[in-house]
Amino acid sequence: MNNYFEVIGVSSEGPAMEEVRINEGIHTKAINMTRSITPVKDLGATWKLYRYLRQEKPFIVHTHTPKAGTIGMLAARLAGVPHRWHTVAGLPLLEVSGLKRILLDMVEKFTYANATKVLPNSKGLETIILENGYTGIEKIQLIGHGSSNGINTEYFNSRQVSSQVKETLITSLGLPPDAYVFVFVGRLVKDKGINELVEAFAQVSKAHDRCALLLVGPREDELDPLDDETNRIIKSNDKIFEVGSQKDIRPFVAISDVLVHPSYREGFPNVVLQASAMGLACIVSDINGCNEIITHGVNGLIIKPKDVASLKNAIEHAMADPDGMREMARNGPALIGKKYSQEYIWNELLKAYQQLR
Repeated sequence: MNNYFEVIGVSSEGPAMEEVRINEGIHTKAINMTRSITPVKDLGATWKLYRYLRQEKPFIVHTHTPKAGTIGMLAARLAGVPHRWHTVAGLPLLEVSGLKRILLDMVEKFTYANATKVLPNSKGLETIILENGYTGIEKIQLIGHGSSNGINTEYFNSRQVSSQVKETLITSLGLPPDAYVFVFVGRLVKDKGINELVEAFAQVSKAHDRCALLLVGPREDELDPLDDETNRIIKSNDKIFEVGSQKDIRPFVAISDVLVHPSYREGFPNVVLQASAMGLACIVSDINGCNEIITHGVNGLIIKPKDVASLKNAIEHAMADPDGMREMARNGPALIGKKYSQEYIWNELLKAYQQLR
């Protein structure tokens, strides 16, 4: 977009924003925003952003994440920004109920009311938004086939990980050389289905010596902690390897046989795109986003969400039919490259921007 617009990135301060500033060659502005419900801090952030937007007078404000969307769309409207776009990459409110759900429904409607365009990153999210009456069809626009940013199919390519790197990683983890490896990549939280995954794998691992589960990603215990029993199993099961957040997930994907992504909710999960592009079959929940990337029996398996038995059956199926899973895995790269490459998504978004007046 730097070739067509002057781009300014606004987010909470920290090393990630500095990294983006350097890597992307853009101006940045730090305005701290929380990820929880903090009305006083949110008002402060809105005021700061409003003043900044009045100063910069942007043509487009495009927000991502629920909190940035609420603050950004309101501040942009107050500042008179003509084009206010909000990308919806997931709806955390789908997993809550009661008064909190009522409040979050109101916030979602408020965000969309201040936007001039709402961009769900999957067809399933579009349906949910319309069914819940958050906004009307006239504001909705899906970019390409879905996804917020597509993926770099050259970067997420199994050829980018050498045999030596894979062998070194296998040795450092202490994996048996012939282990059948399942990998999860993402936040280790309840909403990602980690409780069910750990329980299902623990049951399978009792009957199968040569299997392993890699858990790649950070915990968020203050926001969405795992069950105590899940933590106990992770610590006690020598076939489960929790490796924390990783700058480069490709080596962990490359030494694995199957990605498991039993999430409760998604917008359009990048990790499923990435793993499929690298030639892994994927076991995913039957939820929006996941069931748009994966076709059951073609490039992976689709299971019932929040269901240990369904997940256990899929894991056992994968181990019992490795040839069938490899056949599905081979279908992944071409499917992802055709519909979800970054260049395709970027060009579709650019065309949408250039139609604005």
